[in-house]
Amino acid sequence: MANESKQEKPVQQGTVVKAKKPRIDAVDGCRFALVFPIVVAHFARFGTKNPTLLKLLTQENVLVGGFFVISGYVSAYTSTELGKRSADEKKLANPELFFWQRVMAYYPLHFLVSMIFAPMFIWTERQFKAAWSTIGFRAFLNFTMLQAWFPKEAEIWNQPTWFLSALTFANLTMPTAVLPGVASMSRKGVEKLFAGLTAISLLQKVSYSETARFHSNSLDQPKMHPLLWNLTRFHPFWALIEMVMGIAACREVMLDTPEDRSRPHVNPMVYFAAAYSSLLLRLTRFDFNDAIIRGVLFVPLWTKFLTSIHRDCLAANPRPITKFFGGKTMSSLGSLAFPMFILHGPIGQVFYKKVIARKLWGKAMPNSFFPIYLAICLLASHFTNEYFVKNKKVAQMSGKVAAFLGSITQGMLKDTSA
Repeated sequence: MANESKQEKPVQQGTVVKAKKPRIDAVDGCRFALVFPIVVAHFARFGTKNPTLLKLLTQENVLVGGFFVISGYVSAYTSTELGKRSADEKKLANPELFFWQRVMAYYPLHFLVSMIFAPMFIWTERQFKAAWSTIGFRAFLNFTMLQAWFPKEAEIWNQPTWFLSALTFANLTMPTAVLPGVASMSRKGVEKLFAGLTAISLLQKVSYSETARFHSNSLDQPKMHPLLWNLTRFHPFWALIEMVMGIAACREVMLDTPEDRSRPHVNPMVYFAAAYSSLLLRLTRFDFNDAIIRGVLFVPLWTKFLTSIHRDCLAANPRPITKFFGGKTMSSLGSLAFPMFILHGPIGQVFYKKVIARKLWGKAMPNSFFPIYLAICLLASHFTNEYFVKNKKVAQMSGKVAAFLGSITQGMLKDTSA
């Protein structure tokens, strides 16, 4: 809060005062609500043998859609104007720099973790008789973050980082093709855009389901048409669709008038409970596959939750769930979401990937070790966040690399010729 005792400078006539965006802390806290069940899901079969729990807990392909929506939501909030139908021209003036700055926000940690665990990844590949040419190709895809474009290779090395591959393509489209266009739309326009994108996303998921199966796999059944499934859940284009859905949703709130803000709005808890309740369908006869649940229920409901909690943050008396996600504890846990997403895969391989665990421990760790694994992930994420992600020297180096890459690719996204 500003010091009210200080005399404010008079605003000169004709001066345009830019609306200041309040910080939406609750959105940061929401990240942990997504990442923790994803971390659990990837190695849940090593934490329990209960088939009901396994069906419920292994829905990471549903939850990851929420991350793309949040990514789009934050991009819109930080790069478009509040209360105006325009993008932030200053931020998007150099689109190549904008893109590389986004990439360098996550690439250093991806590179560091890849380098630390590369000997383990390569050794594992060799245990399965992979040719050096194959290993080299996979290393290239990993370090260039291109793996999401190759359905056979999407889960190489550190499997969850396919997300970064898809996110990078989406970020490439943001400064010129997406953010300015969506920002110029009216509130009714972005509402219709969201509906249209939801329909397109659903059409693709129905297409997959009609080819394979509409219902989820039994735990002991292999995936049908695995390459088609990988194209459905990993392909960067579909990630872009969900990111733009997040952008459209954010713009709807940013274009609220004072009258809109004064109206009563739905308690965010309603949408939060509805979104996560959609996961319970896995335990009923309506156990549709992850793609259908993600496209029809979870992503739309999660997006409504974000818009609702955004509006509630601006209210004079926010609801308890908003205070919870915006509180110090959840904000701190939310800051661990990114390092935890990157680290949990390699750490899990150390303890649970058979060929590695047998070499190190004689066998994969028992179910009773699973809480310890989760604690190790949390602790490692905390130290990584404190000593690497927040490190000023790392930030300075990343900024210099982004500036260099922006300079040599200038004109790639926006023609600078006369």
